[in-house]
Amino acid sequence: MNRKAIACLFVVIVLPVLCGAQNQDSKSSACTFDDGKQISVRYEPAAVTNHRLPEDKIWSPGNSPMFLFTSAPLEVGDTQIPVGAYSMYVIPQKDRWTLVLNKNVSEESKYDEHQDMVRAVMQVGQLSDAQPFGVFFGHSAPKQCNMRIYEGKTGTWIEFKEQ
Repeated sequence: MNRKAIACLFVVIVLPVLCGAQNQDSKSSACTFDDGKQISVRYEPAAVTNHRLPEDKIWSPGNSPMFLFTSAPLEVGDTQIPVGAYSMYVIPQKDRWTLVLNKNVSEESKYDEHQDMVRAVMQVGQLSDAQPFGVFFGHSAPKQCNMRIYEGKTGTWIEFKEQ
């Protein structure tokens, strides 16, 4: 096999298994593009319910980063994201949220903004009923997956386009 195929296999199969083995209580969500390539997120459930998220500050549930894995090159916002694994955070604000993808994928490391690959504004809406924290994907077009994040009465979403 060539190096790209081995790296892709590692990102898609081995890395999620290794990360998932660290905590059996983690949750995940995935979306498969029409060509079979995939994007997925793994995260720890939020430990507290009915709480206020820190406004204008980097946040992730369970006090550990969420992890995004992709076997396809992506575009989010105006930024190209190569095949790989990334730490994922959000910055909640009243009228908009920001998605942050970071190159540092070590669970033990503290967030370092110098490792950010992208900060993209997410769409925000209000839900009629409060929801526990959750990350979900919807396959909306052959080369497009929309990621939704629900927390309390807030729903956010952003598009990931396969390149």
